[in-house]
Amino acid sequence: MHSWLTMDPHIVLSICNMKLRNFYPSLEAMCDDLEIEERVLLDKLADIGYRYDANSNRFVCQESSENNG
Repeated sequence: MHSWLTMDPHIVLSICNMKLRNFYPSLEAMCDDLEIEERVLLDKLADIGYRYDANSNRFVCQESSENNG
């Protein structure tokens, strides 16, 4: 298990969005490179109300994205 998956989910959110912004073109590329199970990461961040948005290549709050759609 990758060490991120045992961290506080809010810290993981911050790290993921920074990595996606600065180093990776997609969640798939990041998970592949860091050897993280994508589904496990998605579930961890969904637990705190965030989902991955491929258009912006970042995790966004589910609540605010539902209000914009």
